[in-house]
Amino acid sequence: MNNWTKRWDDRYKTEEFAYGEEPNNYLREQIEKLQAGSILFPAEGEGRNAIFTAKLGWNVSAFDISEEGKNKALKLAEANNVSIDYQVGELEALDFHPVQFDAIALIYAHFPAEIKSDIHKELDELLRKNGVIIFEAFSKKHLEYLAINDKVGGPKDIESLFSIEEIKADFPNYEIIELEEKEIELNEGLFHNGTGSVIRFVGKKK
Repeated sequence: MNNWTKRWDDRYKTEEFAYGEEPNNYLREQIEKLQAGSILFPAEGEGRNAIFTAKLGWNVSAFDISEEGKNKALKLAEANNVSIDYQVGELEALDFHPVQFDAIALIYAHFPAEIKSDIHKELDELLRKNGVIIFEAFSKKHLEYLAINDKVGGPKDIESLFSIEEIKADFPNYEIIELEEKEIELNEGLFHNGTGSVIRFVGKKK
């Protein structure tokens, strides 16, 4: 097991939910604007967003590198009387197909810096034409907020954080419905608490 996997397994194996059981606010706001279809949640951890979306009638798939995250997610799904397809491993080794999804939700999906753009491009191939990406993750400016309050969470290296320019470069073939850098208040479980800076993006694939 590599250090990256171990780190997330350690975070998710506790009884409490690292980021709570409630969905992310931005996801909740955006998903309710869309007609239910098939959706993928990369780096989905303990499943709070996937389960919320499944309860809205979506056909939900998710993946993560953490087996512990999957275990928590499936328990949460059972408690909410929904089922999701949750796979564990690196994206290229998983059982997803080109143009499989109507939507992809990247909610704090901070992949290692050296592969994050490649993963975005791989994910793009899984999305149908006119499909929608919903994205919220910490911006490069977030380091200033972390310096004041480390309880807000997020990566501590600037390369793992996002800029508007990176999103435009990673998703060039999208109609931008919304793309902004924004200061927000987070209150998500044990590890996202306080004021932070995020990039929010909703794009429709051309």
